[in-house]
Amino acid sequence: MAVNAGDARMRWRAVQIQSSAKSDVGQVREQNEDSFVADGALGLFVVADGMGGHQGGQMASRLAVETIAAVITRRHAEVRAAAVMNPLESVAVPRILADAVRTACSTIYEASQDDPALHGMGTTVTSLLVEGGRAFVAHVGDSRCYLQRGERVIQITDDHSLVNEQIKAGLITPEQGRASRLKNIITRSVGFERDVAVDTFALLIQPGDRFLLCSDGLANFVDDTEIGLALAQGPLQEVPDRLISLANERGGDDNITVVCLSADDSAPSSVS
Repeated sequence: MAVNAGDARMRWRAVQIQSSAKSDVGQVREQNEDSFVADGALGLFVVADGMGGHQGGQMASRLAVETIAAVITRRHAEVRAAAVMNPLESVAVPRILADAVRTACSTIYEASQDDPALHGMGTTVTSLLVEGGRAFVAHVGDSRCYLQRGERVIQITDDHSLVNEQIKAGLITPEQGRASRLKNIITRSVGFERDVAVDTFALLIQPGDRFLLCSDGLANFVDDTEIGLALAQGPLQEVPDRLISLANERGGDDNITVVCLSADDSAPSSVS
C-alpha cells in the first residue's frame, strides 16, 4: 500500500516491545490445553484456551495460534503498510487480524470433521498485534486482554460467556458471576463451527503502556486490581510467574496462561 501525498503529515511511531510469557497446567488438570504466541519481532501475541477433551482441546488451541501466526507472517508487509494509515478507524489491520482468526476457525473445523475423536473441538482466541505505534485486537471467547496505563488497569476485551451476558442483562452482579457454576460456559468459540464473528478494535499506544493476555485459568482466580499491580510493579519478566503462582495458590483448577508486554516509544519520524 503506497503512501501518497495526502499522507505527508502522518507520523509513524515505532515502539520497542518487551514481552514475557508462560503457560502452566495448574493444580488439577492432567494436560495443558492452552497455547500461546509471543513474537516480539512480528508484534504478535495470542492466547488460545482449547476445549473438546484432552486431544481436541490441545489440537484446537495449537492450530489456532499456528494458523494466526502463519497468516500474519505471510501478510506482514501488508500489515506494516496499513498500520500507519489515518484515520485509525479505517485502518485495515483489524480486518487482517480477524481474517487470520477466521482462517484458524475453518482450519480447526475441517480437522474436526476429518476425525470423529475431534468432533466438537474449539478454542478461545485473544490476539494482539502491535505495529506503527498502534495496538490491534481480535477476540473470541473468554480469554482476556488487559491494558495497564498509568495507575489504571482495564479489561479491553468483552467475555463471550453466559455469565457475562447475565451480568450485562442485570440478572446477576459481577460478584455473583465470579461464584457462578456457569462461568465456564462460553457463547462463542473458534472452530466449533466453520465461521465465527470476531470482535476487533484498535487503539493508539501511549508511552509506558503494558498489556496482558490470559486464559480464564488466571482470570477466575486473580482479580483486575491484582493484575494491574503485577504489571505496574514489574519487572515484566517476573509477571507471568507471579500471577500463575497466585492462581495456583488459590486452587489452580484450570490451565493458566499469561502473556504480557510493554510497548515503549522510539523517536517518531515524519512520513513523506
